[in-house]
Amino acid sequence: MSLPGCLYIVPTPIGNLSDISARALEVLSKVDLIAAEDTRHSSRLLGHYQIATRTISMHTHNEQQRTGLLINKLNEGMSIALISDAGTPLISDPGYSLVNSCRNEGLQVIALPGPCALTTALSASGLPTDTFTFFGFLPVKQQAKAEKLLAAAGMGHTAVFYEAPRRIADTLKVCKANLSEHTEYVLAKELTKSFETFVAGSVDDLLDYLAKDPAHAKGEFVLLLYCKSQQIEGIPEGASALLSDLLPLMPPKQAAAVVAKHYDVNKKQVYEMSLSLKNS
Repeated sequence: MSLPGCLYIVPTPIGNLSDISARALEVLSKVDLIAAEDTRHSSRLLGHYQIATRTISMHTHNEQQRTGLLINKLNEGMSIALISDAGTPLISDPGYSLVNSCRNEGLQVIALPGPCALTTALSASGLPTDTFTFFGFLPVKQQAKAEKLLAAAGMGHTAVFYEAPRRIADTLKVCKANLSEHTEYVLAKELTKSFETFVAGSVDDLLDYLAKDPAHAKGEFVLLLYCKSQQIEGIPEGASALLSDLLPLMPPKQAAAVVAKHYDVNKKQVYEMSLSLKNS
């Protein structure tokens, strides 16, 4: 039985329908209402498992409007499940406004564990997993995309992005033009589906894969990259990350001065690091 006045965050399969948990099915069957990113898309999943719970749409374009309505229903004692088209809600999907409002209102929020393209791709990538950063979708504009990729590559740990099929080749070309040739890449597509594919290697390897067959550029993509931090002894790890963020925005000397002052470290050493990052 679902709890009254409770919002359940329910992950749904990212491809293989069998990946949904027994607990998720129970919650979806017993709540009063399901808030779905796309009710038509979710109807296939719900129909497959013969779940007849009423649904209401909540997507990027109506999230603010729907939040007030759903909060009122929760305050009236209804139980609601939040689902996205695939995977875990709020991970590059709508839901933040609703969950934040629930917390502010003192309403109970219960999150179920389950499928997520981020962790699925990361765990099978072969790249370091002890520390990683998830950036969601990259900016569309070239300069903003390049700056984000440069900052990610300069962190010294695995960076994870989601990318749309129509933009994946362009994103890899931006990587090729801006990142170190020593950067390691993994491209994961169609996770948990029949044509699940992992491609690992250099950026040229990934571009060659996409160019071989038009079908290779179709599907849902997770892009992972890793470049060892070019750390200099005596310079804090955070200084490298800050320097990477600043270099696309200002000359190396100016960036080094800002970082040296912030971390109270040797300016010359930081400048040497900035040149190394700039030329990598």
